[in-house]
Amino acid sequence: MTTLAAIDYAPEEEQLVTPRAYPQLIKYMGSKAKIINFVSESIQSIYNGGVVCDLFSGAASLSGALGASYPILTNDIQHYSSLIASVYLKPVKKIDSESLMQEATDYYKKARAKITTDIEYEGFDSLEEFNEIEERNRALIDQTFRHHYHLFVKNYSGTWWSAEQCLWIDAIKQAIDKRAKNGEFKQAEYALTMSTLLHAMAYSSQGTGHYAQYRDAKTESSMLDINIYRQKILQNLFVKKLDQMIIWSKENVTDLNHSITTLNYTDCLKKLKGGTVYADPPYAFVHYSRFYHAMETLCLYDYPDLQIKGGSIVKGRYREERHQSPFCIRSQVNGAFEDLFAGVKMAGANLALSYSDTAMISLETLLDISKKTLNSNYEIWVEDLDHQHMTMGRQNDRSRDVKELMLLARKN
Repeated sequence: MTTLAAIDYAPEEEQLVTPRAYPQLIKYMGSKAKIINFVSESIQSIYNGGVVCDLFSGAASLSGALGASYPILTNDIQHYSSLIASVYLKPVKKIDSESLMQEATDYYKKARAKITTDIEYEGFDSLEEFNEIEERNRALIDQTFRHHYHLFVKNYSGTWWSAEQCLWIDAIKQAIDKRAKNGEFKQAEYALTMSTLLHAMAYSSQGTGHYAQYRDAKTESSMLDINIYRQKILQNLFVKKLDQMIIWSKENVTDLNHSITTLNYTDCLKKLKGGTVYADPPYAFVHYSRFYHAMETLCLYDYPDLQIKGGSIVKGRYREERHQSPFCIRSQVNGAFEDLFAGVKMAGANLALSYSDTAMISLETLLDISKKTLNSNYEIWVEDLDHQHMTMGRQNDRSRDVKELMLLARKN
């Protein structure tokens, strides 16, 4: 079995690394971007060489902040996370955004010509007329498409995005894939362009920042707000961000022997040898695969079966097969932490574990499990920081007061 060996790399004694400023690409619940200084200082307080392993990387905040200072092993079972992490860890060589968009435009025009339904969001004078347009967009799920790149226009038109926006998502994805297939894009270029497409999706979506359920136009006010996003020009968002990210990558990204994996956390820990683990497992009772399934579908582009209930496709258009984290299941969460601590111990690594007081497991129980599993081999303590936790809501529940804690375990 191959292992991710500890690298003899450490900052000078007493030198505290300042997190790097980095561009955020997507909207993500529970992102540690706002408290990255607390996370960074916690990790540095126990770091004694080797890789820093971000075990549940999510939106890859740790790679963004510390990727220029430490060799990072970033891991998440969701594929979109690996692409975003690559943007912060792997420098790009050449991306011709103009020719990429020329080709995407050609693909868009060909696909658009095959849709004869009126899908345009214009000329409506009432809520009823607006919703008729919405329904015509959603009805594309019943249309038969002959060309391969039609996943988004078929499955997601009239949901978080308009059919027009979905046509562009499919077309840009097709242009990116062609360059990856012919060797023009290596992994770094592919990851950066795909992550930029995720960004364009996030900032043109009419949802609240995730993809659990799209909003319905029930009032004139909600109609007007939704229409703001229906009018977003997704391809322009993509091009603007892509040009910014190419410059940022060339100026800021250095590969310090970084590694990127998409493994279950237990399998990742089995490959680790030494170093320091940062773990921020999902603590919500709902699964992140429900909130971000559309991003995973874009990355896999695998035409998944959609979840059906009562004989109908569920409103969220969820993938039938989605990862279900044991950290989000009350009957499994204790065992999941036992496996985490055992894996850290087996790897001979230090551990910085993020914990919030809204979690499904109490801090007391978590400490009991850590002490039982790590026993006398580790010094264990807890530090805390109060902050506002982003919930991605649009109205009265946009953020909540959360006590953010860090359980630290340093190997003796």
